[in-house]
Amino acid sequence: MDCRVVVEAAVSVYDVETVDEAVRIAISKTGELLNPDLNYVEIDMGSPTDPDGEELPPAYIVADEALVALELTMDVFNVEQEEHAKRVARTEIGQRLSEIPLAIASVEEISDEERDDDSEPTEE
Repeated sequence: MDCRVVVEAAVSVYDVETVDEAVRIAISKTGELLNPDLNYVEIDMGSPTDPDGEELPPAYIVADEALVALELTMDVFNVEQEEHAKRVARTEIGQRLSEIPLAIASVEEISDEERDDDSEPTEE
């Protein structure tokens, strides 16, 4: 089975004034930490929600420091079950982002039609 795993990351950035600047810097910082080993991980702005389900901004800025929500999407191939896919993604991403809090947001099985993308396979 092949799965697409989305991992939430909380990235701290410093000396920022706007949400857009914070998101840009967080994506760049995360990309530098993941590349070149995990260049197939997609990095997107997160869309956090509060406990009531209301959408929140992707970054919080206080005293020129920001906490930015990002979503890291990784395709994991040849796993036995969703739990295995979660462990593989968390291990691969977590090794490179050891100082960044991570949580699994979602796991979905990749259909045959979606397999023709140019993602690089990851096995454990």
